[in-house]
Amino acid sequence: MLRRLLLTAAVSATAALSTVPSATAGTPSEAPGVFPVPMASPAGPSAAFPSGPSSLFPAGPSSLSAAAYGVALPALMPPPARPEDSADSADRLTVTVHDVGGGADGTFELECHPAGGSHPHAAEACDRLDRMTTWGKDTFAPVPPDTLCTMEYGGPATAHVTGTWAGRPVDARYDRSNGCEISRWNALMPLLPGARP
Repeated sequence: MLRRLLLTAAVSATAALSTVPSATAGTPSEAPGVFPVPMASPAGPSAAFPSGPSSLFPAGPSSLSAAAYGVALPALMPPPARPEDSADSADRLTVTVHDVGGGADGTFELECHPAGGSHPHAAEACDRLDRMTTWGKDTFAPVPPDTLCTMEYGGPATAHVTGTWAGRPVDARYDRSNGCEISRWNALMPLLPGARP
């Protein structure tokens, strides 16, 4: 009995799958005795077939979709992570500062996760960058060109930050030429050193 039920189910499934659009006529070719299954509708059962069962198969193949047949398409999955990918996308930055004063000028390497490198405040700099990093925003973005900034001078200090952060390349320049640039610099302290005006 169980064997007969399984065979009947297999034949029914094969017949249901044979209801496909015709490649030549532009209309579906249905297996004898097989009817389309209505899709669930929030408006109730009467909305499932607004114009009868044939409404699920409008004329022309362009309006047919997998959803009309109740078929779920498989979701695309990202490729698995490889060890060599994580090595290439490590959080590593080179920070070069000029005219800061107080012995803070120079070029420093910063590695995060875990913190390391020649940067004098590596752990604090990594923590600051982690707090500033937000999905969809560039942590090192320049000041937008149409921004109104106060005309104050913060000194001759300049900085150049290059490398990779959060899997994205970084090539950002900093100075203290106006209020916006001073705020942008200060937001990255202690990655960038405190500057004297």
